[in-house]
Amino acid sequence: MQRSQLSDMSIFVEVARSNGFRAAAVQLNLGAGSVSEAVQRFEDRLGVRLIDRTTRKIALTTLGQQLYERSLPAIIDLESAVRDLHDSKGVVGGVLRLNAPKSSGPFFLDKLLGDYCIQHPDVDVELTYDDEKADLVTSGIDAVIRFENMLEMDTHAVPIGPDLEMAIVGAPDYLERRGTPQTPEDLLAHDGLYFAIGNAKNPAPWIVENEGGSFAVAPKRRMVVNNVDPLVDYAVAGVGLAYVYAATARSKIDSGQLMRVLDGMVPSRPKHTINYLSKRHMPARLRAFIDLAKMTWT
Repeated sequence: MQRSQLSDMSIFVEVARSNGFRAAAVQLNLGAGSVSEAVQRFEDRLGVRLIDRTTRKIALTTLGQQLYERSLPAIIDLESAVRDLHDSKGVVGGVLRLNAPKSSGPFFLDKLLGDYCIQHPDVDVELTYDDEKADLVTSGIDAVIRFENMLEMDTHAVPIGPDLEMAIVGAPDYLERRGTPQTPEDLLAHDGLYFAIGNAKNPAPWIVENEGGSFAVAPKRRMVVNNVDPLVDYAVAGVGLAYVYAATARSKIDSGQLMRVLDGMVPSRPKHTINYLSKRHMPARLRAFIDLAKMTWT
């Protein structure tokens, strides 16, 4: 393949990955017109249409999808090789790409990344808050941050952040109407406000414990929300009981708008972890981030 064709293919892959010419142009630091021309030139050389275009959106053709899926791993390897040139010189630089759940930001990650950026001014950070599963192999992400009990197979993990104190809370008027649970089994007679991991199909289980150990209970799903802050507000409104991070409900508990129930029977959740693929040839930017996390939380 000629060098110009390889360049045009890289641009095509970025358009497909970014789902748009303008978004790809930003990533590639090129003009949107140049990106469009490169893809059209690539299509003309191949003699096939790779992307169907309208004024508002694009869609890969069947052949375009096949080429994208086969080309992406090679392009990611090339991108990684270029980024790692900095690391081979022992320079902590380049772009640190992370993916983390929304809840991790206010708990610990925002502060940690702020400290990291101050210590390593030559590193740019791209952080995506997302509760969905992330593919470390094809996404180009350096590391994902997830709970210990949600580790991906064949990945390395470093614990990060505090233990996550959990609480089951309800508004005083709700508890007056429905009664205050005295045992975990009593929760089955209550309306539950669930935090969703990614989408409503993946509500987080309610974990409780008694002398027999830890187990999950499932109150009626009155509401499923993928953001914990409005979940607390719905609990304050008296819609039902909520199983939440204690820190997110602390101010409402202190003000008397919410009450904790089954205190002492709700165990803490496991820590978050930094998940990454391999210790071999680890980029210096990622090693520096992991080292800072260890120093902060050990």
